[in-house]
Amino acid sequence: GDICKVLPGCGIPTDGVITSGSSFVDEAMITGESIPVKKSVGDLVFGSTINQNNCLYVQVTSLGAESALAQIVSMVESAQMSKAPVQAYADRLAGLFTPVILALGLTTFVVWMSLCYSDTVPKQWYVDEYETPLPFALCFAISVVVISCPCALGLA
Repeated sequence: GDICKVLPGCGIPTDGVITSGSSFVDEAMITGESIPVKKSVGDLVFGSTINQNNCLYVQVTSLGAESALAQIVSMVESAQMSKAPVQAYADRLAGLFTPVILALGLTTFVVWMSLCYSDTVPKQWYVDEYETPLPFALCFAISVVVISCPCALGLA
């Protein structure tokens, strides 16, 4: 219920109602609007906004955590701390996707090594370029991982 005197060019200290005077108030801090708004007796003003022209007398309606700016800050903080449901789902999916792709790459390696050592794959496929089945099978395994999930290689 206190009344504050707000001089031109000064910030309004807290939320309140104008009891005397009229002036333009820069509310960009709260609304984002760059054009000052005309305020007169009975109008609500917000703390941290700037009185532009004339002296205003403001009756305090809220202090500290009850002010509009404090409530906006609180909502932004809670929004930053919480995850959207789709983000939580994406995190769960990513947590499963990468190990599955790595397991698929390992399976590909084992299958190609088995095929090479069982002579199912002709030796001329790998002898000229790779000499042994190991780099030949490894090439297929790495290809599966990189094509399926390029980020999996970085995570591994």
